[in-house]
Amino acid sequence: MASIHDVAREAGVSVATVSKVINHYPDVSEKTRSKVKQAIALLRYRPNVIARGLVTGRSWTVGVLINIPFTNPYVSMLLEGVKTALENSGYDLMRLSARLNDPDYSFVDHCQSRNLDGVVVFGVEKEHRSIQGLVQSEIPTMFVDTDVTGQRAGNITTDNQNGVHMAVQHLHELGHHRIAYLAGVPGQIVNESRLVGYREGLQAASIPYRTDYVLNGDYSFESGLLGMKKLLQLVQPPTAVVCTSDMAAFGAIHAIEAQGLSVPGDISVIGFDNIFEAELFKPGLTTINQNIHAIGVKVIEELITMIKNPDYPPPVVTASSSLVIRESTGRLASTEVVN
Repeated sequence: MASIHDVAREAGVSVATVSKVINHYPDVSEKTRSKVKQAIALLRYRPNVIARGLVTGRSWTVGVLINIPFTNPYVSMLLEGVKTALENSGYDLMRLSARLNDPDYSFVDHCQSRNLDGVVVFGVEKEHRSIQGLVQSEIPTMFVDTDVTGQRAGNITTDNQNGVHMAVQHLHELGHHRIAYLAGVPGQIVNESRLVGYREGLQAASIPYRTDYVLNGDYSFESGLLGMKKLLQLVQPPTAVVCTSDMAAFGAIHAIEAQGLSVPGDISVIGFDNIFEAELFKPGLTTINQNIHAIGVKVIEELITMIKNPDYPPPVVTASSSLVIRESTGRLASTEVVN
């Protein structure tokens, strides 16, 4: 079995240079990197992960805690981005079970017992004691859609506020004034930011805010279905609705069509996320794109940078959002009374 010394001799470089190539350090020229990789392939060299860990003090493993069902399309797209970023990084991924309802359980101890180099967290309230313990620890951590920072903790979120603002603006430009909003879970930063965007969009269009047009949910198909049913029961139902997720939008469209109404003929619908199914759904869903895959890539890139550079300031990243117009939104019928 070839050793790292054999690879160094074959490539005509030092052992230290081979180690830098294996561990993905940037301060190696592409020419030298190519020579080392060719030597590794020729000799079929396989680094000893345990030995490498003893030398570097790392496990070369990052953990991911996602407190949302893996059946959610958002989660699968986010993890695909994480997978893409990890493929050439030298790191492996470990899915973590946080046991958030166990009062005797320490998430920090859980991570430390597995010698994780870093952690990605998504879907856990920032006030939870496990999260607070993690923020106060020395474990490099990146949060997704949670506004948490610490000495070794950063976060990445989408520009949720501007996203929903754009959605309301688009509907107003189509002639809609009765615009409802199917919101998410109260108190969550994602929900609160999107709600601010909704209210700002109404204000910019000089449309009064109506409390009966805003219903909370949980981002699911079922919440969109139930919320839309309630909106349709109003004496003056909306002509358009912005939903806090694509899944909720699918539920809303189902409720509309179940009443014999059409989208967008009778009611226009906008989602948020731009999951893969949004383009395939009939009608094609107008939605706010937050480039979920790119967020997954970025969160790992930033985490690994923190792992490799202890002095690297924990990043706070806001990813841009954009409006993707499809068939689920249309101009308000001329016969509709606006008030």
